[in-house]
Amino acid sequence: MTLYIVGRTIGRVQEPTFLILTALAAEPLHGYGIVQSVTALSDGEVKLRPGTLYGALDRLADQGLIAVEREEAVDGRLRRYYRLSDAGATALTEQAERLRRRAATAEAQLGLRPGFSGGAA
Repeated sequence: MTLYIVGRTIGRVQEPTFLILTALAAEPLHGYGIVQSVTALSDGEVKLRPGTLYGALDRLADQGLIAVEREEAVDGRLRRYYRLSDAGATALTEQAERLRRRAATAEAQLGLRPGFSGGAA
């Protein structure tokens, strides 16, 4: 999938990025909330470290896919809440559709496999 942000192509999104955008689709979240949501959305398979998360958030903000919703001080520290932008919602929709098509292709190919009835190996 190709994403177009402010007239430029940014390419496909990786799974952690997809999950960050998915986490922000429902509501604005702060960093720790995003980490918890990504862990839940991935059934514990993706665990974001702070450096990875904040690097991704900066990149996504630079690309216009997310924006800072608000900031608030909590225990003397600034907590920043991020929200999905309209461009981010479009990118997430396109990515989800691309993954649906890939999954349908895989299922169709598996259906062509002689004697295969599905299920875990």
